[in-house]
Amino acid sequence: MKKFLLIAVIVGVVGFVLIQFIPYGHDHTNPPVVNEPNWPDTQTRNLVAGACYDCHSNETNYPWYSYVAPVSWLTEHDKQDGREHLNFSEWTNSQHDVNEIAEVVSSGEMPMPIYAVMHKSAQLTDVQRQMLIDGIKATLNTP
Repeated sequence: MKKFLLIAVIVGVVGFVLIQFIPYGHDHTNPPVVNEPNWPDTQTRNLVAGACYDCHSNETNYPWYSYVAPVSWLTEHDKQDGREHLNFSEWTNSQHDVNEIAEVVSSGEMPMPIYAVMHKSAQLTDVQRQMLIDGIKATLNTP
């Protein structure tokens, strides 16, 4: 049993070291900001930046664990997927459905719960969540 456990630990450590050489998730560069929304106030921008920008902008901050596979793979996937759906750094009003944005924020789907665990700025209170929704609606000039 001890021999099996030792082999399992060695295989696990070697596997962990080897996956660090898989290049996916290693590119931590941000493209330039092209166009940001005309936020109605600083408070809205700060809420959106703190809760959304790491995945939904070209201003991603990369914490230490985003350099370690397999977490780097997850963060890279979430960043690519987030920017594809909504990118506040390449903003055009015509591309975004404010009702869809409001729904995913109000339902708690966004910010993603797994993201909020590690990012205090994404741990929104009900009041902050509503302020975020109201600010995004105001940005899109929607009632």
